[in-house]
Amino acid sequence: MTDASLPANPAAPETRKSVSLVAPDARTQKRKAAEARFRMYGIAGIATGIFFLVVLLSTIVASGTGAFQQTFINVSVYLDPAKLDKKGNRDPEDIKKVSTFGYTPLIQQALFDVVETNNLETPLAKRGDMKALISASAAAQLRDVVLENPGLIGETVDFRILASSRVDGYLKDRVKREDVVRDKNIDAEHLDLIDLLVPLGIVEKTFNMDFVTGADASESRPEAAGIGVAMAGSFFMMLVVLVLSLPIGVAASIYLEEFAPKNRWTDLIEVNIANLAAVPSIVFGILGLAVFIQFMHLPQSAPLVGGLVLTLMTLPTIIISTRASLKAVPPSIRDAALGVGASKMQAVFHHVLPLAAPGILTGTIIGLAQALGETAPLLLIGMVGFIASNAPDGIASGLLDPNSAMPAQIYEWAKRADPAFYERAWGGIIILLVFLITMNTIAVILRRRFERRW
Repeated sequence: MTDASLPANPAAPETRKSVSLVAPDARTQKRKAAEARFRMYGIAGIATGIFFLVVLLSTIVASGTGAFQQTFINVSVYLDPAKLDKKGNRDPEDIKKVSTFGYTPLIQQALFDVVETNNLETPLAKRGDMKALISASAAAQLRDVVLENPGLIGETVDFRILASSRVDGYLKDRVKREDVVRDKNIDAEHLDLIDLLVPLGIVEKTFNMDFVTGADASESRPEAAGIGVAMAGSFFMMLVVLVLSLPIGVAASIYLEEFAPKNRWTDLIEVNIANLAAVPSIVFGILGLAVFIQFMHLPQSAPLVGGLVLTLMTLPTIIISTRASLKAVPPSIRDAALGVGASKMQAVFHHVLPLAAPGILTGTIIGLAQALGETAPLLLIGMVGFIASNAPDGIASGLLDPNSAMPAQIYEWAKRADPAFYERAWGGIIILLVFLITMNTIAVILRRRFERRW
């Protein structure tokens, strides 16, 4: 060993700080602690989000499931010819002259007969006292049946009629006994009678299919309100949005991304498209009111106008998502197609577009889902509740006849005074969420189905 291998200063090894390759130093420990804290923050954020999601969904389900059940009264109604067909000739024109006021006493008498037949003890001693238990729509329901079958006049027919909203709320614990003291529509004696009729099967709470298939009702008949016609309005609106926004949005995206020269004009167009995606939806409603209704004189409250407004609102979202999908295709795909002799259009439509199709479909469906839940632009063009009493009977009727949409219908129910409408608003939210979840599920399935690897 030579002298060069010895330390210059023999005391140096004693004063030098030793560093271990196994035990972490203070700085490394500090970084690891920061990473652990960041991981905990992320887990806490996810847990908080899941917690609020569970609270939201449980609140919606708990508040809205009651809308899918309704209270009905089973009675046998004697269709008195002396009141329904005074001439006795069974002429439909004469029978039509009898309004719902002529059918209401028959229903009240039928329910009063049930009370007397079963010897139920109640201070309600008159036929008219039964009015608070029966829905205002029951007479119209009975009248429609008689008009369709005039031969039933003179017979006793079994009917299942709607109970009033107060009776329905009582059986759903929405109406309390202490609340009816200040209620002019029902008394505690009526609730006592309901308690006697439920064990007999006269009054029962069953699944309400009319809520899913029916139309909106006036504020005096919340128990008869349904969202089915509004669902049809949303369907025709989405049909218009799909037919217009998909080809226009994809064509604009292909031109801007693949063919348009990069200059100030295209930069201006891109900036405006990005800005339009952030414009509040109510602005598009004002635009639709001014252009499509006041200027072009298209029918107000029609799903066609609603679809046009939502198309304008959805186009920026589809264009941005489509351009992102086109950019995600590697340039080598384009170069390879051009290298074997394909034209620019062939390279785009035969190679680039099929590879970008999953992203395009996903963006389109997400745009449609966003449009499905919009309310403000539809209210400005008049698509409010209780404007369509029957479902459309064809495509032309569905596009041009006045109608509402699911989000607008939910908004109308939420602002009405009767708690029964508030319950139906929650039920409508459940149906709307089912549609949105279905559309997003379809987007995921299509993306995985058409996704290609390169």
